[in-house]
Amino acid sequence: QVQLVESGGGLVQAGGSLRLSCAASGLTFSTYAMSWFRQGPGKEREFVARITRTTGITTYADSVKGRFTISRDNVKNTVYLQMNSLKPEDTAVYYCAADKTFGSYDYWGQGTQVTVSS
Repeated sequence: QVQLVESGGGLVQAGGSLRLSCAASGLTFSTYAMSWFRQGPGKEREFVARITRTTGITTYADSVKGRFTISRDNVKNTVYLQMNSLKPEDTAVYYCAADKTFGSYDYWGQGTQVTVSS
């Protein structure tokens, strides 16, 4: 059974930092690209960042470029999202997702709440 389990969310003041983790099990982690999405209150889910399977090529939404960094550890089967210079508009539930084809996501985590206070 495939599981993606996010952790690391919480309440932080604007300008602060958080590091999210997504631990994967039940799949061959290194064969999947990994992405982070988020869904803010009253908003649709939006793409945040993606990292390829082994070359580690990254893609970011314009809204987080220069502030967020996605990385992965294929030994620990974990993908990370380092979030710096957080803004209130970053408040959302953050989800990780696994895909073998860009745009077609095979597995999703349950999400972790990030709240940024002003």
